[in-house]
Amino acid sequence: QVTLVESGGGLVQEGGSLRLSCAASGGTLSNYAMGWFRQAPGKEREFVAAISGGGGGRNYADSLKGRFIISRDNAKNTVYLQMNSLKPDDTAVYYCAAGPRTNWPPQGYDYWGQGTQVTVSS
Repeated sequence: QVTLVESGGGLVQEGGSLRLSCAASGGTLSNYAMGWFRQAPGKEREFVAAISGGGGGRNYADSLKGRFIISRDNAKNTVYLQMNSLKPDDTAVYYCAAGPRTNWPPQGYDYWGQGTQVTVSS
């Protein structure tokens, strides 16, 4: 059983940056492809980015390419999401998730974190 804990959320002004972290325990992170998702109030959860188990493959939501960067440090069992040029529309709860390494791009995720709130003020 893998446990994922997100951190790094908070309140930031429009145009600012945040880096989210997702720390994994109970398993070896390199065995999993990892993804970031977000859910804004009143909206469905949406895909943000994904990274393969070894870090060589990365996918992004088209609307976020160039502003968000996903990375991982398997030695630290941690995945990151660097978010730049933040906009009020980026306000949401951000979740990380772990899925089978053998599927790329991931077709589903087995484990989810509790989420971290990101609020971007205008």
